[in-house]
Amino acid sequence: AESSVRSARQLLNDITGGKAASAKHVDESLTDLSPAKTQGDDKIVEGLFDGEKMIAKDKNEYPIPANYASKSKLVAGDILKLTIKSDGSFVYKQIAPTPRKHIMGTLTYDNGKYKVLANGKVFNVLLASVTYYRGEAGDKVSLMVPEEGNTEWGAIDSIIPSSESAIVEA
Repeated sequence: AESSVRSARQLLNDITGGKAASAKHVDESLTDLSPAKTQGDDKIVEGLFDGEKMIAKDKNEYPIPANYASKSKLVAGDILKLTIKSDGSFVYKQIAPTPRKHIMGTLTYDNGKYKVLANGKVFNVLLASVTYYRGEAGDKVSLMVPEEGNTEWGAIDSIIPSSESAIVEA
C-alpha cells in the first residue's frame, strides 16, 4: 500500500509540473555548454547527463553505455565531454560533476524496471547498477541525486541487502 501511495504521489507530481520544472532546468543548463568543435579528425561535444543519456547544446542526444554511467556513478546534471573519434567510436569523460546528496530508499521492481522509493518519490535507476550490486526488491539503497533540481533518476552508491536476502545468501 505504501508503495502505491508513493507511486501515486510521483504521478501527481509529474502531472502537476514536476517534469516541466525538470525540462526547464535542463534547458537552462544547456546554455552554459560549449558548442561542438573539431580537434584534428575528432569531434568534441559537451553535454548534460539526464540520467540515461547525454544531451548536447544543440539538443542532440547521445547514448551513454549503462556500465560506464553505473561505474562512474553519474548523476543527472553532470557535464560530460564526448569525443567522437574518426573511426566512429565514442569516448566519454565526466568534466563537471553536479553537487550531490545521498538519500536512503528501498529498491522495487515494477513493470520490468527497477526503481528506488525514497523521500516520498520514485527514482529510476540503471539496471547495470542493480545487477552489479546484486540488488533485489526490498533491499535498502544509498542513492545519489542532485542537490538541487527535480530529477527522475538516481545513481546507486551502494545496496544493503534486506534481512531476508541476507538469510538466503548465508
